[in-house]
Amino acid sequence: MHSDLLPSDAGQEPVNGEQMPSANGEPVNGIPEATVARLPIYLRALYGLAERGVSTVASEELAAAAGVNSAKLRKDLSHLGSYGIRGVGYDVDYLVYQVSRRLGLTQNWPVVIVGAGNLGRALANYGGFVSRGFRISAMLDSDPAIVGSRIAKLTVRHVDELEAVVARHKVAIGVIATPAASAQAVCDRLVSAGVTSVLNFAPLVLSVPEGVDVRKVDLSIELQILAFHAQRRSVGARPVNGHLAQAAEA
Repeated sequence: MHSDLLPSDAGQEPVNGEQMPSANGEPVNGIPEATVARLPIYLRALYGLAERGVSTVASEELAAAAGVNSAKLRKDLSHLGSYGIRGVGYDVDYLVYQVSRRLGLTQNWPVVIVGAGNLGRALANYGGFVSRGFRISAMLDSDPAIVGSRIAKLTVRHVDELEAVVARHKVAIGVIATPAASAQAVCDRLVSAGVTSVLNFAPLVLSVPEGVDVRKVDLSIELQILAFHAQRRSVGARPVNGHLAQAAEA
């Protein structure tokens, strides 16, 4: 870690005209939601660089890896109080620490997965959660054929134990991997048990009270969007009256 990349009280020039944060490293006006949404993307790119043994990265290179322009990246990072050295770049390890800290990933967040079908099993067996600050503490299901079985070193418990499991493991995040028909009821129980962050894989828009954050992952929608773009490319490459059809005109 390079100490000259640490925010200082004075004497460090802002990059790209961005204002310095307060002396304690905290931004004056908080982090915009759009910036928060991009921080995990930057973190993923930084992990990739670290795995390749890259110790210092220029803003242009990091921006390209994250799929944003360098001016936006520098502005986003300015909200963290992190500044690179002109002509040198950003310290990769330090940025990993900073971004992880701001995302709350320097602690292990206990997670419960409700739904131990194919998707729930895949999530439980994904090894990347631990290194990213998440710990799968429990899995729940209602199928008698699944309850009691072992998945990723966890014994699947009956969904009737949801409230007790949340309290016992101090669950912070609930993952819903159930069929759509039961997703809202599961969400209601998670919220009543004190869970305020929910990741929903069910193909259903959940209704939650104010103060509860829900992130929805719908794989079928993403596939449909990809199908749309694939179709556009197909139409654009199809000869029409001896000429290629222009996708933009479709």
